[in-house]
Amino acid sequence: MSFDETVKQIAEILKTGISKEWDGRKCITEMRDKGGRHWKQMEWMGFYFQFLCETILTDVMEIPGPKYGHVEFDGFCEIPWDFKAHAMNTSSHKIVVNDSEAVARAIGEYGAVGLILAMGKVAYNDEDRTFQVWHEEFKGGESKFTRDRIKRGSWSRLRKVSFDLRQISFIRLTDETLIKCGSFQEGFRNSDGNPRRPKVLVNLEKLDEETVHFVEF
Repeated sequence: MSFDETVKQIAEILKTGISKEWDGRKCITEMRDKGGRHWKQMEWMGFYFQFLCETILTDVMEIPGPKYGHVEFDGFCEIPWDFKAHAMNTSSHKIVVNDSEAVARAIGEYGAVGLILAMGKVAYNDEDRTFQVWHEEFKGGESKFTRDRIKRGSWSRLRKVSFDLRQISFIRLTDETLIKCGSFQEGFRNSDGNPRRPKVLVNLEKLDEETVHFVEF
């Protein structure tokens, strides 16, 4: 089976196996009840898509994918793949991918890495932050991260409460693509003072040639 045929097979599985409307409460509850690792995370949307891919692609993909140092790709089929979700109704068309060194090493070994990208429109929490309050209570109370943020007086952005899936795109990244990509958190440091590892930052508006296939919902 060629690479293009493999991508189309994966796309058809996702097309028939994923619902279009994602409700945050239901998705988080589903992840918890079915053993998903990241149901407590604030950015539930991306982790829910990862959870779905890990659940329904096991017959066509190795889950997880290859590991480089401490960095692991989400899956492997012909090339390493990562699963991402992106809100279309935002001002930014940039997506943080994976560790820059891991991506470069994977491309060197397999010729490319891939993104399976779910795109759709999100709705946000109301001003009373009822979804955020629900999630904190569902987790058993405020996390240490939340308590520390409150102590610092830091602003808390509105949470995504639902996602209307419109499209899943398959994007192939090569050495040529990396030339067009930026870097995220380069020069950043963790709370302990250690530098954060830079990650590849892709601009969707510059990746028309790299989008090898897509399905609409």
